[in-house]
Amino acid sequence: MEYKNPAPTSNIIIVNDKDEICLVKRNIEPHKGRVAIPGGFVDYDETVEEAAIRESKEETGLDVELVSILGVYSEPNRNPSKHTISTVFIAKALTKELDGDDEGIPFWESIENIKNTDLAFDHNKMFTDFLQWREDNKHTFWSRK
Repeated sequence: MEYKNPAPTSNIIIVNDKDEICLVKRNIEPHKGRVAIPGGFVDYDETVEEAAIRESKEETGLDVELVSILGVYSEPNRNPSKHTISTVFIAKALTKELDGDDEGIPFWESIENIKNTDLAFDHNKMFTDFLQWREDNKHTFWSRK
């Protein structure tokens, strides 16, 4: 019997000492040309935390320290290519130099400007939850209706 299961992913809201967030302009589908929060698939034999740190380095060039877990996002249609479940972390940037890969171009953006950005996937929800997290005793979020 073959099972059709969702794929685990990690996303990382990386904050620098200027209170900016690192975003990535995507060079690949889905959502080519749009802006997203860094992240990607969890590899076999890897924890979601390890994936978050690895994906941060691969997509942005940044070394990070995970600060907190923002939440888990699992709406079946959150990724148009397949059902994914993302564990989202908040991280502090330990380095400053950005370096992209073939998947996208990283850049720093002010929180104020991100409020007016149409992010890819369900990343606007993640960002809104992050703003709430900063104000509200840092509680976690999950997919709920």
